[in-house]
Amino acid sequence: MLQTSDVTAANRTRSVEEAEFARHDGTKLFYRAWPAANTSPKGAIILLHRGHEHGGRVAHLVPELNLPDYAFYAWDARGHGRSPGERGYSPSFAASVRDLDCFVRHVSQTSGVPVENIAVIAQSVGAVLAATWVHDYAPPIRALVLASPAFDVKLYVPFARQGIALWQKLKGTFFVNSYVKAKFLTHDRERIASFESDPLITRPIASNILLQLYEAAERVVADARAITVPTQLLISGSDWVVRPAPQHRFYENLGSRTKERHVLPGFYHDTLGERDRHIALAKIRSFIEDRFAAPREEARLLDADRQGFTRDEADRLSTPLGPLSPRGLYWAASRANIRLGGLLSNGIATGVRTGFDSGSTLDYVYENQPRGIGPGGRLIDRIFLEAIGWRGIRQRKLHLEELIAVALRRLDEAGRSKHVLDIAAGHGRYVLDAITRADIRPDSVRLQDYSPINVDAGRKSIDARGLAAIASFHQQDAFDGDGLAATDPAPDLAIVSGLYELFADNGLIRGSLGGIARAMAPGGLLVYTNQPWHPQLEMIARALTSHRGGEAWVMRRRTQAEMDQLVAAAGFRKLEQRIDPWGIFTVSIAERI
Repeated sequence: MLQTSDVTAANRTRSVEEAEFARHDGTKLFYRAWPAANTSPKGAIILLHRGHEHGGRVAHLVPELNLPDYAFYAWDARGHGRSPGERGYSPSFAASVRDLDCFVRHVSQTSGVPVENIAVIAQSVGAVLAATWVHDYAPPIRALVLASPAFDVKLYVPFARQGIALWQKLKGTFFVNSYVKAKFLTHDRERIASFESDPLITRPIASNILLQLYEAAERVVADARAITVPTQLLISGSDWVVRPAPQHRFYENLGSRTKERHVLPGFYHDTLGERDRHIALAKIRSFIEDRFAAPREEARLLDADRQGFTRDEADRLSTPLGPLSPRGLYWAASRANIRLGGLLSNGIATGVRTGFDSGSTLDYVYENQPRGIGPGGRLIDRIFLEAIGWRGIRQRKLHLEELIAVALRRLDEAGRSKHVLDIAAGHGRYVLDAITRADIRPDSVRLQDYSPINVDAGRKSIDARGLAAIASFHQQDAFDGDGLAATDPAPDLAIVSGLYELFADNGLIRGSLGGIARAMAPGGLLVYTNQPWHPQLEMIARALTSHRGGEAWVMRRRTQAEMDQLVAAAGFRKLEQRIDPWGIFTVSIAERI
């Protein structure tokens, strides 16, 4: 039953339906849906509520926005409102972002509205969820509206964030209660009264979510150039809950060709529930109608290797430092420390010898068994293996195994053959592990790599696992498009993991993807990885060496939108995606069309 007076008014104005959708782990979350006034809606609009609240608290927007030709949807996030889960808790902020991805795909599939005709209006914590989702998953939505995004929550107590982090490390996840009074959220008396009497308001928030909210916000604000969706930002001028400075930085960094920023003087944090919210809603209505009246905007990113912010970033990292400059001396000392660590740590020694991006190093990272000379060497090796990038690599392996199993199951259900090709498998550990653990056994597995060292190690691994009857390892160039197109048997599932991230040139990637597409019949599947962000790019570029002759390991990041466009240009349609909790590595599955 809907709780607030605003929602009751919404029900009288426009019919509302209640339903559930299943997220990726099978948990069912509650949502409300308001069908469009006609049978052929212009699009769908998804409403995301603030932290502590639920979808009923944004239901008043459906009639007030006065957009009858659009269907509206509002969920109760996990742990909120009528959705299940411990109140205020989610396994991670990334899990909640994936919930949103599942919700949008559910809306599109059940309504028949393509994702390209979906807009998102989100507030506070919901706005950070939406911004992170658009950054990490690169959905081709029509428009994004963010109201008072909680990029930096005011905790007021000095060093509160550091204290929460320390206590969580000592005691595990705990809950922090919000004591913000409704009168500091809005000037609207009815909204104040309904907030204070609403039994579905959730005061606590889990410490892991609060800390990860900050982390995701910092990453998205700093890397907002990766967001190219038309975006409108509404900033409350008298916000007691969040700081405005990161909101302005986010807007300044936005890569969207169409973007608007509106500061609303005197507004408290509940921007879309303020007494004078008609001012904000008029701006939203105009923005939404304009975006749907015009063709959908899509930044063309196929040439981002030649011009664009990630090219500029890579060029800066490639520029030599003065040997006697403070930074030059710092990184020279870092390189010396790494070489010294390699005398004791097996993992660092492997990286120094073969390159930190080599198949040998990645196989060592996958094993995750500290080895070295004495206790000190093993300690250094453990620290090396616990670097955030290597943790992301291991999570990427888990996501690869998951999506390879998903792909084999899809092929089996379609009654297709199941011939697997990995064009740059390294030592092949992640593919062989995935095949061993999958419920569906492939018909054949062809692993390839350019390095004779990797080919030899991969063949030994195949023999050790007893997979020689279906698996083979070949030396071949992953960028030889004609060679890939001639693969026999033709692949039903092609895998590209950790390869394209190492090469800045999009021409190489397009040639490789084109070869895979030519080899594959429609309905075939592609599993591919990407690295849209990394917190240690400068350390990697200045201190680590690559497998290519010991040169500096300078990476040009590809935004997820850029990578997805390269895949689409080759003739594939993206189906699903996974990303680690730190936003470093993605694994996606696409279908040949």
